[in-house]
Amino acid sequence: MKRRMIRACCEWRKPGKAMFSAILAGFMAVGAGFIAYGQDVTIVKAGGGKLSIDISGFKGGGGKKDTFCSVLASDLKRSGYFDVVQQQGKAVIVADGECDEGSDSFSVECETRNGVTSKRYFNKDFSEKGQNAAARVAHAVADEIVWAVKNVKGIASTKIAMIGSKGRVKDLYVSDIDGGNLTRVTQDGMAYPAPSWGGSQDVLFYTSRHGGFPDIYSIDLHTKNRRSFSSYPGLNAGADVSVDGRKMALTLSKDGNPELYIMDLSSKRLTRVTRTEYAAEASPSWSPDGGRIVFVSDKSGSPQLYIMSSSGGEQKFVSSRGSENVAPDWGPSGRIAWSSKRGARYEICVWDPSTGQNVQITAGDADYEDPSWAPDGRHIACSRTVGYTSDIYILDTMGDAPIRLTRVQGDWYSPCWSP
Repeated sequence: MKRRMIRACCEWRKPGKAMFSAILAGFMAVGAGFIAYGQDVTIVKAGGGKLSIDISGFKGGGGKKDTFCSVLASDLKRSGYFDVVQQQGKAVIVADGECDEGSDSFSVECETRNGVTSKRYFNKDFSEKGQNAAARVAHAVADEIVWAVKNVKGIASTKIAMIGSKGRVKDLYVSDIDGGNLTRVTQDGMAYPAPSWGGSQDVLFYTSRHGGFPDIYSIDLHTKNRRSFSSYPGLNAGADVSVDGRKMALTLSKDGNPELYIMDLSSKRLTRVTRTEYAAEASPSWSPDGGRIVFVSDKSGSPQLYIMSSSGGEQKFVSSRGSENVAPDWGPSGRIAWSSKRGARYEICVWDPSTGQNVQITAGDADYEDPSWAPDGRHIACSRTVGYTSDIYILDTMGDAPIRLTRVQGDWYSPCWSP
């Protein structure tokens, strides 16, 4: 049984009437018309070239320094770009400095340089106060190193939102990138799949029956203030905020069928962008430039992937292997990840429009669903289901081994990676 059922029925406000609400998602295509893919290729290279980095030279800081160094090493390894070593004078990259520990704070002056050429990448101070200060400083330092050395946005300070299910109780949770600091955000007991960040790490959008109907809510993670954001008659689901934070794509059934709409977030003005009388559209995902959206429709008889302008118009059908192609996420690098049913399994696939490469990045050993890109354009969070139990895993599109994120009892699914 799948919690993210490809075909989910959500009751309308009108009693006795049910409607298919595909909590799915689409895939992406570039260019016009039908795109036929060839045989998929599974990525096999292990992580690409890695740089050795020595972080053993940090001094001071008391007991919190050990936490800082442990978290920093883990973050750098997880980035996929570094091998952490203790080889003073031999590592390609050297990061060291002086740590200082307070009763409620931790700080470090960090210098990072090339151990071969002596090029200095940066020399900066980092400081945090409160709970987990040393870990938060480590996350910030790791991201600075990744950016300075590789010119890639780091992921150590990001968050992952997800749905956690314990029995019949389903709520929204958020964790750090290493699975730590797992926090229950809602107390509804009835959160739906596909939460979405509102353009920052401050606000999440999600669908819940908190008020009795499937409505979209926003919640501020700092104040915990929640408000009803979209509560039209029928289904309100699939909220996805554009990269510039100005618009939201969502699925509404207020006019009869589940159709796609674009909402201007400042005025809440709606524009309907699909009109399919006998089918349902759902799970929109924005292109990085905000000009297009990809989505799922069952108008062909099974859930498949389509792309169109964010202002509506012609829909381009995208064909791929797999009897169902769902749950897309259009990543910051321009690639699209989605879940494809191959035989009895769901696999995560990625399409790169710049090269035409179409790859399956999971190994067929479980069901992999709900892909969500990291800001680095390299990693993907997804759910992995074995039997009847799901956990969140991090996949590396360059071939490093998957990393299990959730280790708390329960079912964990529908991850969404923060900006």
